[in-house]
Amino acid sequence: MELKIATRQCRDQVGKDRCFHYFLTIDQEETSRLFFESYGVRIAEEAGDETTISAITTNAARIDELLTLLVDNRVGPAGLADVVADWL
Repeated sequence: MELKIATRQCRDQVGKDRCFHYFLTIDQEETSRLFFESYGVRIAEEAGDETTISAITTNAARIDELLTLLVDNRVGPAGLADVVADWL
């Protein structure tokens, strides 16, 4: 399952207009003793690339923090993996 969180527009270094859509992804995990949700992120550029990283955390507050960072800084699909790696 996924929820659209935000859309942001910006202009890149060469003056091209870009539009990014940010999504929270939710996967349900089940073991013999536990049932929990894991959260991830998908960023899709309008008429362009998209990148998804699933199962980043099981903590809702932490994924909210990450999504806020991504949206506020207008991170695109190409930069998602680097930002998540640094954030972890």
